[in-house]
Amino acid sequence: MKILSRIYVALIILFLYAPVAVMIIFSFNSSRSVWVMNGFSTRWYEGLLSNTAMMTALEHTLIVAVLSAVISTVLGTAAAVGITAIRNKISKKIVMSVTQIPMMNADIVTGISLMLLFIFAGKLLGLNESLGFATVLIAHITFNLPYVILSVIPRLNGTDPHLPEAAMDLGCTPVKAFFKVILPSISTGIVTGFIMAFTLSLDDFVISYFTCGHYQTLPIVIYSMTKKTVKPDAYALSTLIFITVFVLLILYNVLQSKSEKRALNKTFTEQ
Repeated sequence: MKILSRIYVALIILFLYAPVAVMIIFSFNSSRSVWVMNGFSTRWYEGLLSNTAMMTALEHTLIVAVLSAVISTVLGTAAAVGITAIRNKISKKIVMSVTQIPMMNADIVTGISLMLLFIFAGKLLGLNESLGFATVLIAHITFNLPYVILSVIPRLNGTDPHLPEAAMDLGCTPVKAFFKVILPSISTGIVTGFIMAFTLSLDDFVISYFTCGHYQTLPIVIYSMTKKTVKPDAYALSTLIFITVFVLLILYNVLQSKSEKRALNKTFTEQ
């Protein structure tokens, strides 16, 4: 049974990552062929710098990803602190359920509803263009927030509630106690939430497609290429993005495991 289970896992991994491996291999192909490897070359990576449209789209994507991750991390951390402070169990469950709706909702529903909202608001404000950078940023913050909240709340629940009280007894104000005591203890959850928000924003296509207007992100530009022919420099850029996301996910898992070990050590110490 162990051998069969290992073979099964190996086949699943092969099925999931074989397309990515093919893309990485052919990003170093010296020709445009996607069938024959004519030789090793980095010409497509060098050609990225001269591809103005793709570089502009990459810049847009990184700006939105970084800003949405930072803003959603700040707002999500504040929301997690507020939710944790709710004493009524029914109220807390209701708030948590509402928080998780954007995660459970289909992306196409979220994208269309946000598009209609932005167009409606734009008409009320008399704007010529309702969709653009601001609408993409707001949309990304919207779907990133639940992930940050759910990353921070477990860390808050694992923090000793008497620590801020002890800090205030020693002369700290409530705000100082939060930054000196609570914030360091939940920093792992904040970092993991930021990484998750950044990777989700970097990867998003559906919601961005409905809310971008003329402000196109990289997934939208690559999608528009599929109507004609995807150039090999897209393989090179996708490879770089895959490696970046892969490194971030490794960092996310390392931080997550460290946080879980700290929680277990704390539980054993208390017992």
